[in-house]
Amino acid sequence: MGNKKISLGLFGFGCVGQGLYDVLNQSQSLEATIEKICVKDENKTRRLDAGRFTFDKKDILSRKDLDVVVELISDTDAAFEIVSTAMKNGVSVVSASKEMLAKNFLALFKLQQENNVALIYEGSVGGSIPILRNLEEYYDNELLQSVRAILNGTCNYILTRMELEGKDYGEILKDAQASGFAEADPWLDVSGCDAKYKILLIAVHAFGLLLKPEQIMNLGIQNIRYEDILYAKEKGLRIKLLTRAEKIGDKYRVYVMPHFIDKSSELFNVLYEYNAVEVEGAFSCKQTFTGKGAGSHPTGSAVLSDISALTYNYRYGYKKLKKFMNGNGSAPDTSKLLDTDFNIKVYVRFANKSEIEKLEIVSIEEEYKSAKNNYIIATVNFKSLFHFCGNKDSQVFICAV
Repeated sequence: MGNKKISLGLFGFGCVGQGLYDVLNQSQSLEATIEKICVKDENKTRRLDAGRFTFDKKDILSRKDLDVVVELISDTDAAFEIVSTAMKNGVSVVSASKEMLAKNFLALFKLQQENNVALIYEGSVGGSIPILRNLEEYYDNELLQSVRAILNGTCNYILTRMELEGKDYGEILKDAQASGFAEADPWLDVSGCDAKYKILLIAVHAFGLLLKPEQIMNLGIQNIRYEDILYAKEKGLRIKLLTRAEKIGDKYRVYVMPHFIDKSSELFNVLYEYNAVEVEGAFSCKQTFTGKGAGSHPTGSAVLSDISALTYNYRYGYKKLKKFMNGNGSAPDTSKLLDTDFNIKVYVRFANKSEIEKLEIVSIEEEYKSAKNNYIIATVNFKSLFHFCGNKDSQVFICAV
């Protein structure tokens, strides 16, 4: 495209879509026009003239004069249909839908190759933090050892306020929902699913490792109580929901779960809705990227950066992923690359022993019992943690020590 004036078709005008509209209007260097915005709710009042909107996706997807389709909707299936149709039509796409990208990654990768188009999605991971392009370009030849990250602003906001205000989870969650920091149904965020989709995308660009969401163990903060925060506080620690992807020998460990973090870590002071990504390489040592991980303008800014990159014909090279790909273009059997059979030290708070009977305990270092609260510090088999993954009935809180 060569940094010319470009025409955009936009799907979605929610938080991120409106943020993109604002930052695009204030951009000094990028000349881009949103030709049409496709939305779902015909009765919703919007701040732009009604003539700017359409309710029929064909009004965008059938146009021949668009340079880029920007997809910013919450419906995963509809998002995949929009993105795949645009690419089949020879149009490059910018997306911020991490769940859609994570669940359909191989198909989307192939569509890029088959149709010679680009799919850029920096805004789907870490909000304003430019991590994916850094992993692709700066670290393309680096022997990366690990990526540890705080990738969910909602969870970090809740954990920060619980600690600093001495309040319980339910009270802070309700307040976070009222102020727009948490969704009406917060499960995707607080269960660790949102962070799981993001670390899947990071693993592709950091290691060339393509996983399926169900292969990644995710534990969230939905069962946390102030007693857990207090336990950490008394020991000079903080609880953070961390996503991890690391190479151990010739295998990889990729998972999401709460961790106790001490003051020696740069992640210790990442508070409220801020996100951070710590990248460690064999030669570059540790580097930490910090920024707002969510919100209208930070994420809108990341989407605008993706659009700008397309004007210079940028696309992800997927150098590390292509090294793993089989000759026929299919992904390798990642179950052989993923390590889930190792021991990990955890803090486990529970009401009664029956709740943790599926936990494979190797040894117990500390045990506490009271009328209200029981916990153990134990070494457990990592694979047994999958029993608690996505379990809405469980009241057990598990945190890596």
